[in-house]
Amino acid sequence: MDPIDLRSDTVTKPTPEMRRAMAEAEVGDDVFGDDPTVHALEERAAELLGKEAGLFVTSGTMGNLVVQMAHLARGEEAIAGYQSHVVLDEAAGHAVVVGASVRALRERADGTMDPDEIRSAFRDASDPHQPITGLVVIENTHAHSMGRPLSVAYTAEVAGIAHENGIPLHVDGARFWNAAVALGVSGPELAAPADSVTFCLSKGLACPVGSVVVGTREFIWRARRARKLLGGGMRQAGILAAAGLVALRDGSAGMIERLADDHANARRLATDLASLSGIRSAGDIAQPGDGPLDPARVVTNFVLFRVEGDRRAFADACAARGLLLDLFPHGQLRAVTHYGIGMADVERAVAIFRSVLAETRPGQPASSATRP
Repeated sequence: MDPIDLRSDTVTKPTPEMRRAMAEAEVGDDVFGDDPTVHALEERAAELLGKEAGLFVTSGTMGNLVVQMAHLARGEEAIAGYQSHVVLDEAAGHAVVVGASVRALRERADGTMDPDEIRSAFRDASDPHQPITGLVVIENTHAHSMGRPLSVAYTAEVAGIAHENGIPLHVDGARFWNAAVALGVSGPELAAPADSVTFCLSKGLACPVGSVVVGTREFIWRARRARKLLGGGMRQAGILAAAGLVALRDGSAGMIERLADDHANARRLATDLASLSGIRSAGDIAQPGDGPLDPARVVTNFVLFRVEGDRRAFADACAARGLLLDLFPHGQLRAVTHYGIGMADVERAVAIFRSVLAETRPGQPASSATRP
């Protein structure tokens, strides 16, 4: 029996239709601007988010990096959440490549930064001792708050603060479409306040590779130059872009609408987990707790939780039974639903959790089996 892989939605496999589209894709040299399938993907992404232009990049990390290079001058500073991907999970590219600093603010339990703290974080550009604030970044959905979606109103409020100070807002929307679906809003509505947005094709949308950056034509030209500098210019990339075009089709023909299934499966998983003795709350990023898991906090496709005892041994015992979990920061375990995980898989996962917990007494490690 195949393992149930809940480590991340990055493990999704492309759909059969994506594989066919990739095999049949019309291609050209994208560095020369000759790949029609890449052009179509970039135009489709821009249209779906109500922006002027798009840029196909290899990953969300590259997308966020070219965005920072396009928005920030060397020596400037971005304001971002201290638990955000650009701060924690991108190998300090802001410092190493962009030559920028980050002023990291603490997020609240819902993944938002306090607007008053954002306003206070802007530097005094007249003081030569201080860096110049050049960008505000928010992450939507916000991973470390259990994949919470950030609302249109909050995005607009942060954009207003940024624009009052003459700087842009970037949305790291790796799971942007999960946010839109969970909030019940359109792509253009959620993206409208932002000057640039990056979203991943290779997570819940099930494509094998890639992300797209969108914004104004002028901004995308700067981002394209940054992509080239990073070695991100691709040649016959239409083979990859073809899968993205399938994912971004309207309605049930594409992959956006079905994200609601992932959210429902995650809520079911959280509800069943909450009934098991030995499963504890992940708390929240504002104030970690140790109470029961609250399924109401699960809004998209993330379930974060703790276990009593040794979490690595617990994860290894689950893996030995065919259930893969991610060792997430702050002593948590992460289970992420995605394309290829159905309700039957959720039920089987819960049975595995129950079996492992039955063999584990609080404070003692579970089975020492290693991950296959």
